[in-house]
Amino acid sequence: MKKVLLFIFGLAIGILATYLFLNPIENSETMTDPKGLISPEQIKKLDQAYNSRHTLISDSLIDTPDNRSSWYSIEEIESYIEYAKNQASELGYTLDGLRLYAGAYPDTEEGPGLMTMFFVPTGVKNMSEGSTIPIAQGGGGKGEDIDGGDGLNHGSEGVPPEANYPQ
Repeated sequence: MKKVLLFIFGLAIGILATYLFLNPIENSETMTDPKGLISPEQIKKLDQAYNSRHTLISDSLIDTPDNRSSWYSIEEIESYIEYAKNQASELGYTLDGLRLYAGAYPDTEEGPGLMTMFFVPTGVKNMSEGSTIPIAQGGGGKGEDIDGGDGLNHGSEGVPPEANYPQ
């Protein structure tokens, strides 16, 4: 009887070892490429195509070079995403993204208001806590700007502000 139990135990260990060897445990957080990636060549084309609009706006409205970009640190963005998730939940939304807006500061006595870019949280309104159907949650796509949600602004401008890609 002992030999049979040892044989079964050894067989089970062998099967487990073979399974683990043939099917290694992979990291559950496998990286995938984000949708919408563009190459540096495509970035340059988009940047150059914007030149005429930028020149038209800057030359007709202000006499100083206007901003072409905003820079945010990874820490700022990660912190903002966590903040936006919590605030969205408090406001009855599920955060599903961030919308990037172009804006401009108001003119002051010191000079014209320059361009800025800022993030606004987007999400879907939580309709029912018991529903597991995405359509019932208002989901299935790009959410609306979260009413009452704080945005993220005050990124650093380019050096110099009107610099094209790459800086």
